Amino acid sequence: QVQLVESGGGLVPPGGSLSLSCAASGFTFSSAAMRWYRQAPGKERELVATISTTYTTSYADSMKGRFTISRDNVKNTVYLQMTNLKPEDTAAYYCMTVLYTNGPELYWGQGTQVTVSS
Repeated sequence: QVQLVESGGGLVPPGGSLSLSCAASGFTFSSAAMRWYRQAPGKERELVATISTTYTTSYADSMKGRFTISRDNVKNTVYLQMTNLKPEDTAAYYCMTVLYTNGPELYWGQGTQVTVSS
């Protein structure tokens, strides 16, 4: 059974930092690209960052230079380090992966809330 469990969200003032974690189980973690998405109230879910199986990373333009995605294939965990946070970063953050068994299947975590406010 595939499980993705996010943690690390919370309340942080503008300019602050926060680190999110997503613990994965139920599949071969090292063989799967991992992604972080976020969804703010009233807005569509948007892609934040991706890390491939070969550790190649990519980011949405508004996160470049502020967010860092990384993975630990021993701990089966993907991380999102966020710095210089802004109020517009307030959202629920989700990790996600696509597994290819009988075609692509998307799996999502339950999300963790990040609130940037003074």
